[in-house]
Amino acid sequence: MSVPISGTGTAGGFSTAGAFNTNPAASGTFIPTIWSGKLNVKFYSTTVFGEIANTSYEGDIKNLGDKVIINNVPSITINDYSVGQTLSYEVPAPSKVELNISMAKYFGVNVSDIIEYQSQPKLMDMFTNDAAKQMSIAIDSDILKMSMDTGAAANKGATAGAKSGAYNLGSPTAPLTLSASNIVNTVTALSSVLDEQNVPDTDRFLVISPQVRNVLMASDLRQAYLTGDSQSILRNGKIGTIDRFTIYVSNLLPTAAAGKDFSGANSAGALARKPILAGHKSAITFASQIAKVESLPNPGDFGTLVRGLNIYGYNTIKPEALAIAQYA
Repeated sequence: MSVPISGTGTAGGFSTAGAFNTNPAASGTFIPTIWSGKLNVKFYSTTVFGEIANTSYEGDIKNLGDKVIINNVPSITINDYSVGQTLSYEVPAPSKVELNISMAKYFGVNVSDIIEYQSQPKLMDMFTNDAAKQMSIAIDSDILKMSMDTGAAANKGATAGAKSGAYNLGSPTAPLTLSASNIVNTVTALSSVLDEQNVPDTDRFLVISPQVRNVLMASDLRQAYLTGDSQSILRNGKIGTIDRFTIYVSNLLPTAAAGKDFSGANSAGALARKPILAGHKSAITFASQIAKVESLPNPGDFGTLVRGLNIYGYNTIKPEALAIAQYA
């Protein structure tokens, strides 16, 4: 929940310190549709998951508690053929994944003069920007933490690679030590692991921390001719694309303490470590809806209380399209 923006004193159980005071103070007509539309647009524009997750099933949700059944395309068996043989037929049975819309977050603000507030678009932008930012931070953190535990087992660890087992992406007991000399190799290893899972080249992403970005900026990628750019990344500050990965920098990637996994559960022998998350946009599906934005009179003052409810759910539907490197 974001910090209430309100008047002075206490009213109706709401803390009212630090107000946007307007004059005169009077309750007006709130337009929830405008607020809801602006909030939803800004919500997606400030997220990492808006870039790394698909929203293919968002139109199928209505309320908290909804369940969307997703059918994965089954693999058809290819058989050898000889002339005159009797053909056999299979009945394809798609596996199912559930997307449960079981989570919700809300915000609430106290606006002392809704008429004045709605006549000033800058104030509406201020409120919607902050509500969207705080909402996205909370949900980004949840999704990134979930992603650490749902990738395919063959796409992590010291012997990653579904076919070769040839790539060391670090493990809980032996995380990598990243440096300017090995960071590019780590990125290309993550790419190769996805190649072994036949993950498409397009729509791949890499989520890194500011610490890893700093290491990348000191690597050979600083030489413009290696990235194909006209300027060095040290000049323009943009990492862009590396080996088919679009790079995103996030402060919200989870860390694992010694003796713990990324979800905080006990993990014997594990060392403190951080992740690099690689994947394809088809791996994670996310659905969100600003379910309700409404206003009600402030029972203890002139003005209006504005509150909004966001319902959402997410799931990994293609775990083979996620890969994780772990470093100390």
